[in-house]
Amino acid sequence: MADDPLPGRDRLRELLDAVLDEDNRTLPDMAGDAYASPWYFARQVSRGAGEPPVALRRRVLLERAAWQLREGSSVTDAAFAAGYESVEGFARAYGRAYGHSPGTPDADRPRTRDEHWLPAPNGIHFHPPTSLWVADDSGRGSPEEVTAMLVHHDVEDTRALLEVAKQLPDDAYRRARLPGFTVLSWSGREESVAALLDTLVWTKEVWLASIEGAGHPAHGADDPAALLARHDAVAPRWLAAVRDVARRGAWGDRLVDALCEPPETFVLGSVVAHVLTFSAHRRLLVRHLLRDAGLAVDSGDPIDWLTRRDR
Repeated sequence: MADDPLPGRDRLRELLDAVLDEDNRTLPDMAGDAYASPWYFARQVSRGAGEPPVALRRRVLLERAAWQLREGSSVTDAAFAAGYESVEGFARAYGRAYGHSPGTPDADRPRTRDEHWLPAPNGIHFHPPTSLWVADDSGRGSPEEVTAMLVHHDVEDTRALLEVAKQLPDDAYRRARLPGFTVLSWSGREESVAALLDTLVWTKEVWLASIEGAGHPAHGADDPAALLARHDAVAPRWLAAVRDVARRGAWGDRLVDALCEPPETFVLGSVVAHVLTFSAHRRLLVRHLLRDAGLAVDSGDPIDWLTRRDR
């Protein structure tokens, strides 16, 4: 949150934990668990989640109760688990929320992930058996957006590895740490940090030339500075090419690659999948070799990358 004094903390998650803790039945209980006054706690949750904490807790626990009932729980057990002091009070609240009593049979209803969800201003819902689900209506979770995220992560992560590799002396950068190793037979040996990083950049240069209908690209120098320059030249064009495929819905279009001998035909979607698959493999190998050379490097997890971007 904007005024969170500790960078890197997921303060909203901490607040939600306090809201939904089994022992926190009242606003003062929740606030005490979050080391805040009730007024400040309610203000922070309402601002971050768009819903007052007591209303958020009541709704999520009703959603959990609905799921428990559909899994065979008794009305009495669901009522007390949701924090109600009487079955009658629970039945009234449940009826107002769902439009029918908690004892209504629903064995013939189709089971879906969100059948127990109630309307919410924030997409926060109970997710069985004990978790939360934050639904995203922005479209970022669509297949096209997931693909775009993976492509973008690949580009940024490759650049980050190139920056780390600049710390290596040239002999350590080119040392054959994986003697005789090949990722793909036609790519040749990739025994060193230098070879793996060069192939990461070269792969995009070659496939982009095929997509653009250009001639076979010149293979540039492979020292870290030169690879950074090559990467920075190809990355925005590669991102633009994938965006264009997505915009046109051209994932099933076929590319006749005249750069191959003899020419071969590839489906555009499979080309992107190929690049992402082997790029991820090579990036993990580079990390292993960088650590072997004594350098600190992160895990390359796209979860961490997206979390940093969203902050």
